Amino acid sequence: MSKPVGILMGSDSDWPTMKAAAKVLREFGIASGARVMSAHRTPEDVAEYARTAHARGIRVIIAGAGGAAHLAGMVAAFTPLPVIGVPIESKALGGLDSLLAMVQMPTGVPVATVAIGGARNAGILAAQILGTGDQALRAQVLKFKRRLAEKSRAKSQKLSRL
Repeated sequence: MSKPVGILMGSDSDWPTMKAAAKVLREFGIASGARVMSAHRTPEDVAEYARTAHARGIRVIIAGAGGAAHLAGMVAAFTPLPVIGVPIESKALGGLDSLLAMVQMPTGVPVATVAIGGARNAGILAAQILGTGDQALRAQVLKFKRRLAEKSRAKSQKLSRL
């Protein structure tokens, strides 16, 4: 069975951030596969992965990178699939460099970018994208959203009693 979500990262040091995407995808029952690929050190591997992802059954790609953060953009240049970028927090600029690299993509090469370190949201967004064509998954996403609302209302009630 194919894994509909590919999770890429520029370095294995990005896994502590990116594993949140894999975890939330599992919560939705969505299989994913994670790989380390560098836009700068293994550009041919990135291009091949991106070019062939759809033929391998991948439907959404989540790409996390720090610093220059070219991975998501490079993947988007080579694939017809939706790409979600996760800027990884960096020591030099706190991830702002990564964020700006991902959101400043040229017209025609979009990368849907989440917050710095926002891999969990990337996984949720991937589930929502897949849910557009899967009624059962869409129902799970709606249930997830209802639970978020319930938790928020409960917090509000708790504060109102103080």
